[in-house]
Amino acid sequence: MNSHLFHRSLGTLSAQSFQRASSAELLVALHLAPNILFDGSSDESSSSTRSGQAQEVSRLGGATHATTTSSISSPRRKIWAHRSGVNCLTIDGFEGRFMLSGGAESSILLWDLESADNTLNHCTHRPADALRKSSSTSSHKFGITHLSFYPFDSQAFLSSSYDHTLKIYATETLIPSASFDLNSVVYSHALSPIADHLLVACATQHPAIRLVDLRSGASAHSLPGHQGAVLSVAWSPRSDHLLASGGSDGTVRLWDIRRSTGSLGVLDLEDSVGIGGENGLGKNVRSPQRGKAHIGACNGVVWTDDGKYLVTAGHDERVRVWDVRVRSNTLSHFGPITKNTHLSTLLPMIAPSHVVPAGTQVMLYPNEREILMFDLLDGTLLKRLRAFEGPPTHARESAKQPNITNRVTSLCWRAGAVEMYSAHSDGMVRAWKPKTEEEIEVDEDESQEANEEEDESRKRKRQVLDDVFRDLTKQKITFN
Repeated sequence: MNSHLFHRSLGTLSAQSFQRASSAELLVALHLAPNILFDGSSDESSSSTRSGQAQEVSRLGGATHATTTSSISSPRRKIWAHRSGVNCLTIDGFEGRFMLSGGAESSILLWDLESADNTLNHCTHRPADALRKSSSTSSHKFGITHLSFYPFDSQAFLSSSYDHTLKIYATETLIPSASFDLNSVVYSHALSPIADHLLVACATQHPAIRLVDLRSGASAHSLPGHQGAVLSVAWSPRSDHLLASGGSDGTVRLWDIRRSTGSLGVLDLEDSVGIGGENGLGKNVRSPQRGKAHIGACNGVVWTDDGKYLVTAGHDERVRVWDVRVRSNTLSHFGPITKNTHLSTLLPMIAPSHVVPAGTQVMLYPNEREILMFDLLDGTLLKRLRAFEGPPTHARESAKQPNITNRVTSLCWRAGAVEMYSAHSDGMVRAWKPKTEEEIEVDEDESQEANEEEDESRKRKRQVLDDVFRDLTKQKITFN
């Protein structure tokens, strides 16, 4: 950082380059912020009785509150965002203020990331508003699979669910403005960030991609081609008519919605030369309709910001990077450490281009119980981000509920900051922020002190019980 400041003062480093270099250092310095918590438990009991007016008062009256270190570290404090696990997250791309979380129990929670008294150190966020299955007939009936803010206005968002529906809600009121029954499980959906056609592509259990037109309300148009369920879809950030999809048949398909046939072909993991062939003029070029991108289901498809590369994740536990211009496999290799075994959509996250050095791309991959940071183009592992390991979580308390692990289910980036948030199957939402070495040492010291205090408290309680037992055993017992 000091060298960047020196070159900036000399005028040899532009303001944009200085900003990129500073943000890149912050990106690598990302660490878990253990004292920033998201508590959806306190809102759950009252959500079923709140009226629309009360919800508005709750939102405007300060939905989040600062807490002390002792309350956070208390072993009796049960903190979770969604009791049954968090399936998905999204943050609005305008202000980076509002975040939505979707639960396995079908609830949707709205969080205001700026309403806490102290968002830098110790705070507990509480929902600004909540939509739960028991509180409204307009809510989803089964678990939420995907959430996304409207790309042109954060005052609306879309949600899809295992209940076969795609819904559009007003962010301010959480009242649905439209609902589409697609007659099959909706694994994910996508709305183009640049197009004006307002077509929502839906990846469903049906082998054809469903296109929902928000203008007309029609949902009859489809794109057939996959031989099994479609698990993930994504629009190009540079071309408003180009769509990519991944399915349970292991194929990744590209689509041009202007064409009558739609399909542009499939990507082949064995093709590293692309449509130009071996000599660039078509020699030994493969058939665009044959090939597989993954040996197993493909349940994650994302684009880079510049639209040049497509990143896919599959059940063969491989992440592949494709050069979309020639439709070839770049052969980026991320090693044997990536895991992917669940049928639900698993989306790698590409760090925004303004927080990485020019000419590079950084990928953050939700790898079971950790987050892996890779250089996207050469596959170098930059960092492993892990949440603190501790006692069993409180997301599932009933003996009837199955035991779960702390699996990362979703990642999202906060616009205007170097901050990341992750959703977990243990019911928690975790925050990740840059930290210096000194801050890390302070956090470790605080954690150690809290553990020592807890151990001392347990010793005192044990000593009291021992004294009581000793006194009882000393008493003489007589029988009449």
